[in-house]
Amino acid sequence: MMRIDRPKIEGSVAVDNGRRRIGFAEYGSAHGRAVVWLHGTPGARRQIPLEARAFAAEHGIRLIGLDRPGVGSSTAHRYDSVADFPSDLTVVLDALGIERFAVVGVSGGGPYALATSHAHPGRVAVAGIVGGVAPTTGPEAIAGGAMRLGSLAAPIVQVAGVPLGKILSSALGVARPIAPPAISLYGRLSPRADRELLARPEFRAMFLDDLLHGGSRRMEAPFADIVIFARDWGFRVADVTTPTRWWHGDRDHIIPYAHGEHMVSLLSDSKLFRLSGESHLSTFGMSTAILAELLSVWDQADSAP
Repeated sequence: MMRIDRPKIEGSVAVDNGRRRIGFAEYGSAHGRAVVWLHGTPGARRQIPLEARAFAAEHGIRLIGLDRPGVGSSTAHRYDSVADFPSDLTVVLDALGIERFAVVGVSGGGPYALATSHAHPGRVAVAGIVGGVAPTTGPEAIAGGAMRLGSLAAPIVQVAGVPLGKILSSALGVARPIAPPAISLYGRLSPRADRELLARPEFRAMFLDDLLHGGSRRMEAPFADIVIFARDWGFRVADVTTPTRWWHGDRDHIIPYAHGEHMVSLLSDSKLFRLSGESHLSTFGMSTAILAELLSVWDQADSAP
């Protein structure tokens, strides 16, 4: 397995009056503009491409990965809706001395990035969504994709998600030695673009590192995501005013490209980047272009009269 450097800083911050903790990992410059990277489902704080980490160091960016509740160093917790997440995030950022920031949400991290933009438009300079999940209920809903099954399973997951997550987490703990061939098998069963990305040593190393440091409860959190994604998110996408840039592969087999088009049509200040021939995981290969675009939008906002 390719060697991968540890984060510059890694730890957790108390939230909810000290009753819970949220884990984080920091890369790049401690004094640069902050970009919060919200992992997919499943995932954890280290699910940040090595290319993005190197870009952050080179361009003086403070790049922060965050564990959602139940993953890595974060305490297990179920939000009532996606809109409950931003209060935890801002406690972490306050503790780290960060006021203004950009946010990136990858796949299942997308709804949380939009919720943060909605809750704190004055603090979020720009949001980037990569293959993000769309609402499945309410006036902004769209059908299809992985969340079609997720919505059907949500009532069962609501009851059985925690015990099932514990079983799967324990199984992954025992199965650590077979993680590399398991990723290879997933790649062989995936679309060509994902298969090519997983063949690259640096991406295999990143996914393995994130998987193996996701904590003993890491498979409970994805079930919690499914439950609240299938509910009303607690805000309207159309009410998000933060400049938003959306990247979506037109061969995405998990979150269809049409979902990206739908979400961008709802957002008031947005732009869609169609990634020709790209699927779901392969969009990780766009991380440096994503960071560069977000910094450019941030610069334009700061220079506006």
